[in-house]
Amino acid sequence: MPDQNRRYAAWLSGPSFAAAEIVAQLGYGAAVLDIEHGSFDLADLERFIPFLRRLNLDVLAKVLGPERGPIQQALDFGATAVVIPHVENAAHAATVCAFAKFPPLGDRSFAGGRTARYGGFDDDWIARQDRETRVYPMIEDAGAIDEIKDILALPTVDGVFVGPSDLSMRRERGAYTRSADDFSDLQLVADAARAAGKPWVLPAWSAAEKEFALTHGADQLVLTMEHGALMAGFGAALAETAELTAALDQHR
Repeated sequence: MPDQNRRYAAWLSGPSFAAAEIVAQLGYGAAVLDIEHGSFDLADLERFIPFLRRLNLDVLAKVLGPERGPIQQALDFGATAVVIPHVENAAHAATVCAFAKFPPLGDRSFAGGRTARYGGFDDDWIARQDRETRVYPMIEDAGAIDEIKDILALPTVDGVFVGPSDLSMRRERGAYTRSADDFSDLQLVADAARAAGKPWVLPAWSAAEKEFALTHGADQLVLTMEHGALMAGFGAALAETAELTAALDQHR
């Protein structure tokens, strides 16, 4: 059973300290930072990631791309997991996921910064970093889901993170509609992760996705995204006022 304190995550699109505090106060245990599509820059990340950690949030950094620089920067700032977008297949995963693990397991470069307490390091520190830092290639390309078993078998891969929208388009189904074929792909991911004994993570905006993730043992569920939460909150206030206005107009 996943750690309940971090099982539920919120998707943040920018370095809003207020949003982070609200998320933590409400009882979320994790935050996904959408660095790929959001408004983060390096200075933001250097300040925001340690702030999230001080709030006892598990920090999943969805990095800018499948490249050494963005992966290592997120880890050097203190992210507890890196989510690597646009992994094409198992061979590509072997290359890019190695950037998040130190030699001889991988090819991560050492930085004597925050994670090393601004000092030196030893073999125990290397082993602890490799053990505690999670690496999640995204399953959002057709080649990645076709080779998901081989991806999960890689020693530099700790689990997978599903990107349902891109996956639907790259499987030539068009826009993601939560169709039977979409859920069939999610089933493939869940089954492969269970067989490998590794976790999987799902952005689960709808009730159907949440139920699927809970039923099929997802390690973490990303329950809502920042922009969606804002739209829901602003929309609810507007709808409530419109209903009150209509009711008052009927009595005039």
